[in-house]
Amino acid sequence: MDYNVLLAGAVGDGKTDDTAAIQHALDVCRENGGGRVVLPGGRTYLSRSLFLRENVELHLQRGAVLKATGDLDGYFRPNEQINDPKTALIGNPVTGKPSFVFLYGYEAHNCAITGSGTIDLNGHAFVRRKDRYYVTGDFYPRPTGIYVEHSDHITFRDFTVKDAPFWTLHPAGCDDVLIDRIRILNDLDVANSDGIDPDHCSNVRILGCHIECADDCICLKTSKGNAEYGPCENIIIQGCTLISTSAAIKIGTEGVGDFRNVLVSDCVISRSNRALSIQIRDGGNVENVSYQNIIIETRRFCPDWWGTAEPIVLTTFDRDENTKSGSIRNVRFFNVSAVGENGILIHGTEENPIEDVTFTHCRIELSKTSKWPCGLYDLRPCLRYGVEEMRNAGCLIRYAKNVTLSDVTLCWGKICDDYGAALDAAHVEGLTLQRVDARAARETEEPILLTDVTA
Repeated sequence: MDYNVLLAGAVGDGKTDDTAAIQHALDVCRENGGGRVVLPGGRTYLSRSLFLRENVELHLQRGAVLKATGDLDGYFRPNEQINDPKTALIGNPVTGKPSFVFLYGYEAHNCAITGSGTIDLNGHAFVRRKDRYYVTGDFYPRPTGIYVEHSDHITFRDFTVKDAPFWTLHPAGCDDVLIDRIRILNDLDVANSDGIDPDHCSNVRILGCHIECADDCICLKTSKGNAEYGPCENIIIQGCTLISTSAAIKIGTEGVGDFRNVLVSDCVISRSNRALSIQIRDGGNVENVSYQNIIIETRRFCPDWWGTAEPIVLTTFDRDENTKSGSIRNVRFFNVSAVGENGILIHGTEENPIEDVTFTHCRIELSKTSKWPCGLYDLRPCLRYGVEEMRNAGCLIRYAKNVTLSDVTLCWGKICDDYGAALDAAHVEGLTLQRVDARAARETEEPILLTDVTA
């Protein structure tokens, strides 16, 4: 059954507060066993925070805009009790649960947001410009757009989200999550405006989405604040187009729990500061990750953002003196083609090497395109390293076991002064090279540099 919010008293003029009418429709729909709450097209519905409900679909018709208030007092707030003490929103979403949320669901099983309309998160009400490349806020954290916790069999389909002041879509502790053909259009200079952040979630499908955002487009997390839930596992990311000022697809860095069984395929990544990244800094482990049929373009955006245009990054470092990092093992890359200002980075530690990494039918081309310096690798955040000065290689490996490059090309476009070897490997046990086309940036230099490496 459909519930029209106009019949519940919504005005839809973009000025009147329609919160009560929309929430009433959501609540009545749930009380009657479920159905669909419809925001008719051609109108803008201004709202404060809303609760998503079990068995209720929030449907935005084409031309409908659900606009979040720019008044922070209109958001669910820290320590606010919402029906049940377990649902209190507290802390910081990097280490805990969100402090402010626009659309919130807790145990909202079988809920959905659908339709061809738009959710406008009104992000510029909460930020200020730092410089021409970077926008941040006067307080942290700013409001999360959509946060759904401990809710199973949930669906997000077809709609557009724009102008997020912080994380856009954050499912946490959820099983069976379908995110299908949504668009996320955030400004590329607004800090922390991640696209999709599955956190301790299982059986997640992210399909056919287009995402433009500052920070990470898609980031798998196992955050400390949601540590009561299980690992992040059984994840499919397929057919997405992604643009990011940080990483297009990332695992970590918030990772107190494990990540496993992740398949990424048929994606195009362009104009990104990084592309495919696994950054482990906490106790969680990563295993069984496969990337295939990926086209990548990277460039440096500005030094405010993590990353120095690495198309592929695998790193594990202790976050601090009290936090030992987890392991990374069994990662596969097949048919990946990348053009960017930096090369592949694989960096573990002597006591925690990265294990079992394979590249097959891959092509990596380094070509200088931006005004920012090259000869850098960004290893943040961690105890030992920062942004390190090293000559860029087509593939740089430090502290790893059982790495295979098969039918791989490492080549060059526009040369930077700090470009060097095709392959630079040190402290690697079990390096296998099969049909590798490896050339140095300059004919006078060695194409392959090996230090403390065994076959």
